[in-house]
Amino acid sequence: MLADIVNALGENAVLVSGGILIGIVFGAMAQQSRFCLRAAAVEFSRGGVGQKTAIWLMVFTTAVTGTSLLAAAGTISLNEARQLATPQSLSGALIGGLMFGTGMVLSGGCASRLLVLSATGNLRALLSGLVFAVVAQASLRGILSPAREWIAGGATTLATGGNNLIELSGIDPVIAILIACVATFASAATAIYAQLSPWRMIAAAVVGATVPAAWWFSYAMQGISFEPVQMNAISFTGPSADALMAVLTRPVDGYDFNSGLVPGVFIGAFLAAFLTRELQLKGFEGGANMRRYLTGAALMGFGGMLAGGCAVGAGVTGASVFAMTAWITLFAIWISAALTDFVIDRRAGVRPEMDPMMGMYGSGI
Repeated sequence: MLADIVNALGENAVLVSGGILIGIVFGAMAQQSRFCLRAAAVEFSRGGVGQKTAIWLMVFTTAVTGTSLLAAAGTISLNEARQLATPQSLSGALIGGLMFGTGMVLSGGCASRLLVLSATGNLRALLSGLVFAVVAQASLRGILSPAREWIAGGATTLATGGNNLIELSGIDPVIAILIACVATFASAATAIYAQLSPWRMIAAAVVGATVPAAWWFSYAMQGISFEPVQMNAISFTGPSADALMAVLTRPVDGYDFNSGLVPGVFIGAFLAAFLTRELQLKGFEGGANMRRYLTGAALMGFGGMLAGGCAVGAGVTGASVFAMTAWITLFAIWISAALTDFVIDRRAGVRPEMDPMMGMYGSGI
């Protein structure tokens, strides 16, 4: 069926359309579930396992389990994933993850959360997201790329013999799938214990399900396209940088899945907020407020590009294929987020459910 659609519309049109559709689902459900790694990390670091942590766990375990089941069924081949098919940076994963976690707390949300919030009328998130995309582009191909390449070249997976955590650890893939399934049930139990509403549980699970859906789509397109298609799923660092450049100039390599992903997420989040009457304009108040958000966005832009992924690209998508560097990035993000919250926000008396600068609800929540 997909091959027939490609024959009728063309490869690029189908790739972009797939990115838009999956992005719309991700954006709408992320807005409704309030999926946010920053909120979960802060809540957990303060000794609580509440709704924010439960939401993140639902997204994470659903993505890992869904991807593992697709691989076990032979529907996708994990070795074709970018994170496993090419050498990755260990030093970049660690240092980039630490930078990203700090920036995530300062800016009030990760890259995906900023995109979702900007679609609901949050001008702080919109400006922070633009700074994130600019710095990410500068880190990829611009003035910051030499620094990124120097740090990333410190240690790579060539020294470890690969990046597949399952193969390196010697764990039986079947055991890994069973562990993932048990973790999914445990996350659902955690959500129930935290009194998360059924709708937000479903929304969080759907957000997680978009990751294996994207893996399946890119893998299927890889098999039927005449032009090379990289098997990949959902990420926001590179795609945000490319989306920015697409606004300024026509892409040299044409349009692909990532070209549709970012606008799709924006559209989905906007529609969800519009239908639930949650659209609301929010702006900066004071120079200190702006400095904090934009500094955090810049740290995320460089850190995400250095690590090879953001809180979603590495922390969920990369982890779902058990890429070792993705798990390193994920742990680094959690650790640095907790430390940043302890050093900056806890001492200022900012509660985890509040905007870190304004003392109001709604930033990363």
